[in-house]
Amino acid sequence: MTISLRPAEARGHANHGWLDSHHSFSFANYYDPAHMGFRNLRVINEDVVSGGAGFPTHGHRDMEIVSYVVRGALAHRDSTGSEGVLRRGDVQAMSAGTGVRHSEFNSSRTEDVCFLQIWIMPARAGLPPAYGQAHFSDGAKHNTLCLLAAPAGAGILPAGALPLNQDARVYASLLDAGASLRHTLAPGRGVWVQLIDGAITINGRELTAGDGIALEDVTEIGINASKAAELLLFDLA
Repeated sequence: MTISLRPAEARGHANHGWLDSHHSFSFANYYDPAHMGFRNLRVINEDVVSGGAGFPTHGHRDMEIVSYVVRGALAHRDSTGSEGVLRRGDVQAMSAGTGVRHSEFNSSRTEDVCFLQIWIMPARAGLPPAYGQAHFSDGAKHNTLCLLAAPAGAGILPAGALPLNQDARVYASLLDAGASLRHTLAPGRGVWVQLIDGAITINGRELTAGDGIALEDVTEIGINASKAAELLLFDLA
């Protein structure tokens, strides 16, 4: 069994005034060769954007980009013609493919928006750009692992799950204090868990808000919440 804890306070940090961002892996001006990602998971940024501020139109290519809104409202517009406002429970999965341009702004003038920006490397380059969005209620995540995104092209996607051009599955969970979960891994796969809020133990290791943990060479992980918790779990090839 291989377990590697990524404490919240060890993450990269950039505060631009309008944007307060914590980077689990190397990103932008934060570079740490020991933390370049985990398997095909390349970026997890916890972004807090001030009211009325945001990211002007910019481009991406050859990356699967997932946004998970924790609180507030995020206005999205991109070159595929997709636009809308994402609120708590909303998840977007955008395949940048051969190239996409988009902007994301806080939809409120007064309240912060907090979301996790996630990048997953695609299985191959040069795919057509695509955009998907879905809502997952707090109830759907309550004391269970709710599947948010799963591989495209491998049969029919589970109900509601967004497609990814990679052998990766993304789950979310909201755990009551004292609740527990089990997740079984197929041979050769690894798991990254990002704790958004609360406190949990995973296979005996304690995590608090902002911590991440990688697990490999294990067939099952056990998650126990010592405080009410919100987390994302990535099951990766």
